[in-house]
Amino acid sequence: MPVTVVVPSVLAEVSAGKTEFELPDGSVRSVREALDAVARNYPLLGRRLRNERGELRRHVNVYVGGEDVRRGDGLSTVVEAGQEVLVIQSIAGG
Repeated sequence: MPVTVVVPSVLAEVSAGKTEFELPDGSVRSVREALDAVARNYPLLGRRLRNERGELRRHVNVYVGGEDVRRGDGLSTVVEAGQEVLVIQSIAGG
């Protein structure tokens, strides 16, 4: 089963209109590898998600299995076949 990376529709402008990316079974083992795989084909999307040091941008939240990766192993969070990597941008208001 593939791993699916889902990004918000607001980022579709930098990913050729796509918001879901299926990564072949066994091709990724962590959130970092999943984001790297997507960024290879959509480098602008990759830059919107991570900074120059490769860390998640402050306003980007990533969930695997319903859990915020920042509360666990971060980009090293294990991703298993069939799981979804959900990317959500924080919204600030005032």
